[in-house]
Amino acid sequence: MVENGEQQGFTMAHMFDNCAIGEFPGMAFTMLRQANLTSKLGGMFNAAVNKTKSFTNGGDIQWCFSQVKGTVEEDVTEADIISCVEFNHDGELLATGDKGGRVVIFQRDELGKANQTHRGEYNVYSTFQSHEPEFDYLKSLEIEEKINKIRWLRRANPANFLLSTNDKTIKLWKISERDKRPEGFNTKDETGMLRDPTSVKALRVPILKPMELMVEASPRRVFANAHTYHINSISVNSDQETYMSADDLRINLWHLEITDQSFNIVDIKPANMEELNEVITAAEFHPSMCNVFVYSSSKGSIRLCDMRSRALCDQHTKLFEEPEDPTNRSFFSEIISSISDVKFSHSGRYLISRDYLSVKVWDLNMDSKPIETYPVHEFLRSKLCSLYENDCIFDKFECAWSGDDRHIMTGSYNNFFRMFDRESKRDVTLEASRENMKPRTVLKPRKVCSGGKRKKDEISVDSLDFSKKILHAGWHPSENVIAVAATNNLYIFQSKD
Repeated sequence: MVENGEQQGFTMAHMFDNCAIGEFPGMAFTMLRQANLTSKLGGMFNAAVNKTKSFTNGGDIQWCFSQVKGTVEEDVTEADIISCVEFNHDGELLATGDKGGRVVIFQRDELGKANQTHRGEYNVYSTFQSHEPEFDYLKSLEIEEKINKIRWLRRANPANFLLSTNDKTIKLWKISERDKRPEGFNTKDETGMLRDPTSVKALRVPILKPMELMVEASPRRVFANAHTYHINSISVNSDQETYMSADDLRINLWHLEITDQSFNIVDIKPANMEELNEVITAAEFHPSMCNVFVYSSSKGSIRLCDMRSRALCDQHTKLFEEPEDPTNRSFFSEIISSISDVKFSHSGRYLISRDYLSVKVWDLNMDSKPIETYPVHEFLRSKLCSLYENDCIFDKFECAWSGDDRHIMTGSYNNFFRMFDRESKRDVTLEASRENMKPRTVLKPRKVCSGGKRKKDEISVDSLDFSKKILHAGWHPSENVIAVAATNNLYIFQSKD
């Protein structure tokens, strides 16, 4: 078994020539540890803890089927595979992006607003083409239309705004409704043709007449030409005026009104590319402190930065990193320790990070080790070699908080997804499947047998379908409603009350 990239016939510089560094997060890099600065923020995070609504009354959540969106096809078109899922801030809208560059927005059914038993029902609200395939002639690279991330802005008027991004270009979209049309123009006839101005004998005031509701998606800003490498994250600041975008080596800060200028706030690119030892994998702003953000790396570390300390946050304020157990050291250690997603809790007090085999909860006041660790699919540890050969070991799973920060959700293989209760320490494995399509049918817990005698209701680890995976999922910000993307289908589940 080889131990470094050069023995495999390539260098990190070659990978950057192809602008696909994020695909190789686990190559054994040179260990460069940054000195952890004295924290200035310890007391500030205690003040950021808000009262949150508890929606489980101390009991376990029973999940039941609500809806599934998408077609039933054996051969799924690559362009139809869902690549991101995101609820807006009040949960009334749900957006998905796919590999074909399309954005589909679902709106909560009117019946669901009034009837709790139908609160997990959404209807198609708007569909539009966000990105098209492009070609970088300077670098001879094709730029995919795939939507990497969608982020909603808080609603400030009747229209909704969202940011969507592919590998290189970020766009700001306005989603608005129109149910009236103007009529009675002076210089136009009923068909819209221009009249002879001399034929107008008297001026009249145009009137608005009702029409069938039309939802329009219009691009308001295009933020381009700021990233050399592939964009993996975008995050809107709590001030609702700025946002950041992160690629493999840099993080840029943008103003939503300015498209031709951004500020570089993190740059980890070394002077000599041979010295590259990690890449940025995810980044997010604090939910209430507009000067604080975090970013994660392929070496399993999370850095918290304060933009008040310096313009270029090349030195972090806190470093969240768990020391590696030498007894578990293997060829795959760095690959599986790479963090694929990081999320602040709604209160702003905690962080969750997802690596290949586990979800970890971090207290912002304690950076020495995670306060909670939840194994997601530990039974795959013995399968890492085959997962490496079929590239599944590089899959990037996302994670999500419940609205009360008590529960955590993340995906696995075989269309399984995992739920963890932080208070009771109980966990459950559920499946997104069309076999449970009867409305309000309670989902049965699934169990995976990793060895020994298999029980009747268990599935063998050797029977798992690794082509079916839950990479993207979202949790309603204030209710127990979740959206889970399984290939080209979007499953919506709700708690049984």
